[in-house]
Amino acid sequence: MAERRADGTAGLGRPREQKLPHVDPHKRRSRFYFAVARLSATRFGAWFSINVAWKLDPFLLKLTGGRLSTAGPLAVGLLESRGARTGLPRHNATLYFHDGDRVTIIASKRGLPENPAWYYNLRAHPDIVYGGIPFRAELVEDESERQRLWALGDRVFPEYADYRERVGSAGRVIPIFQLRPR
Repeated sequence: MAERRADGTAGLGRPREQKLPHVDPHKRRSRFYFAVARLSATRFGAWFSINVAWKLDPFLLKLTGGRLSTAGPLAVGLLESRGARTGLPRHNATLYFHDGDRVTIIASKRGLPENPAWYYNLRAHPDIVYGGIPFRAELVEDESERQRLWALGDRVFPEYADYRERVGSAGRVIPIFQLRPR
């Protein structure tokens, strides 16, 4: 089990004095932004995401203080959690957007039939560090709130709609987490 520190991060790295860049879902986005989002939905984009970005982004984000990832103009943050079974530190890169003072992350796993491993980590250990800032992850279960957040998320990453369609046929509901500052 990871050693628990006075700041409650349990070996997840020291929370850095860092400001997570604000991602306004209502902001108008460029054609380049949407082109990168569409590219991620192609066969090459899926291969790149699974074989390169998934492994490289946590290191890039950590090394650059959250300023650089393979996702280009899309907002990506470093999720630092503890393993659901092992309690060991885990690092994952996720897309995010803001909803007031909360940060929203979506466990889409590119629309595959299973949840990403970090979903189980957050369920077991909701105190996390995201973008160098301590948060508590809360699963959004209210359907009207989920619909509201999907409307915002689709503005940030339109491919979420395709992911929902894919997982619906597999019987999976894509989890949404809201991160509250702690």
